[in-house]
Amino acid sequence: MNILKKIQEYACRRPEQIAIRCGDSALTYGELWNYSDGLAAWFLQTQGDDRSPVAVYGHKDPWMLVCFLACVKAGRGYCPIDRSVPQTRVEMILQAVPSGVVLTTEAMTADAGTKQVLVSEELKALAEKKHPEVPETAWVSGKDTWYIIFTSGSTGTPKGVQISADCLNHYLDWSVGLGSAAEEKDGQVFLNQAPFSFDLSVMDLYTSLASGGTLYCLEKTVQSDYRLLMQSLGASNANVWVSTPSFAEVCLSEKSFSEELLPKLQVFLFCGETLGNRTVQKLQERFPKAAVVNTYGPTESTVAVTDVLVTPQMARETEPLPVGRAKPGTRIEIRDEAGTVLPDGEKGEIIILGDTVSTGYYRQEELTKKAFFEQAEGAGVIRGYHTGDKGYLEDGMLFYCGRIDLQIKLHGYRIELEDIENNIRRIPGIEHAVVLPNLRDDKVKSLTAYVVERELPKAEREEMARLKQELLQFVPDYMVPKKFVFLEQMPMTNNGKADRKKLAELGKKPERKGMV
Repeated sequence: MNILKKIQEYACRRPEQIAIRCGDSALTYGELWNYSDGLAAWFLQTQGDDRSPVAVYGHKDPWMLVCFLACVKAGRGYCPIDRSVPQTRVEMILQAVPSGVVLTTEAMTADAGTKQVLVSEELKALAEKKHPEVPETAWVSGKDTWYIIFTSGSTGTPKGVQISADCLNHYLDWSVGLGSAAEEKDGQVFLNQAPFSFDLSVMDLYTSLASGGTLYCLEKTVQSDYRLLMQSLGASNANVWVSTPSFAEVCLSEKSFSEELLPKLQVFLFCGETLGNRTVQKLQERFPKAAVVNTYGPTESTVAVTDVLVTPQMARETEPLPVGRAKPGTRIEIRDEAGTVLPDGEKGEIIILGDTVSTGYYRQEELTKKAFFEQAEGAGVIRGYHTGDKGYLEDGMLFYCGRIDLQIKLHGYRIELEDIENNIRRIPGIEHAVVLPNLRDDKVKSLTAYVVERELPKAEREEMARLKQELLQFVPDYMVPKKFVFLEQMPMTNNGKADRKKLAELGKKPERKGMV
């Protein structure tokens, strides 16, 4: 697929169709194409031969998408930065991206240094001017970087994952068919939960554009207010749901979240976190006509590389749920610490090889060498990536077993924290659970479970005793957390995942509401 050619096709064939809607703002395919052409022409006229990636700052504004497409039409990758990103981290990213221009859809408090900052109205004025047509030969293509998404680095400095045009196009060849035949998605409404600086948004944003659909964005203020969220979901007429499992669990806490609210919903697409059996069962009860698809993949492999349709029988009988089979153009291997490929059923590191593996971390050669590799494959070379995730294969079906770096050692036992979390979620009444280690002198001394129940317990000490007893049905006693913290709702990161950092800070406080 050539995604730019696809968007151009829809802009010519259906120029009045809405391509993206964010709150009260929207752009049609025709406007999206023409405005991005105008801004791309400005880049080519004023920036000379500079093809360095461009930072695009803002939130869920249709003009962010204009900026994205303008950059790639001008032969430059882009780096999305959501306004929720802390100022110090924004400045780190701006320092890492060498372009002398920053595109913003709103005021930016971070220091851009000597870079030229073009704010919303300036962007619109440039985009609306008549410029010479941008030649296709200028477009980003092949191994050229399409976008860079910065993720957390173990050193405290964010690392930029480079995704090429080829990677994105190969991914879209597959993603347009997730959950249903590609032609059935033509003109559908895709729900956007994740900010554009989180790669999960690529699943809805570009799959929607590749399908001639409409992207319906849920702004952060809407997501943080249950009443507004349900109203917005009801008004969306969404056909395709894309989110983390945690976001769906938040929505399920509202009784009105059902087929009656979203009668046109056809498929749930999940990625970014472990999808629990109970979550699927609730969705299948409330949305009996909608398919539930589980996927897996890190940012470094262009969003996702596996998928599986979760049937009601699978949701009842297979725990944990599989994350699916590899997409065309991708191979999954499970390797031990020595790099030996392991047979079916044996756990090891998940290795991804294929045509959507990133070209590496932007300007960080040492990190790239540690995580990425190339190996001979037939008459050519295939790229591979060490995910740092643990898993196993059964007849081509991948099962995810947590992060290798979320493995801890307590009293001599090696324990997977996500193993405990998944088993706590099996207990009736539990909506969500996160387990964190308690450290003293850099050693794990005990575990604390942070849980959300359907109803907050009045007698917390008795409830803790009940949960411990229930948990012993599934795990040995050394894996049962010493403490339980009862929360009204799980704190979430801007990307829609459980916020382990906030929970760790909560655990350091001497007095905590709900601690027993």
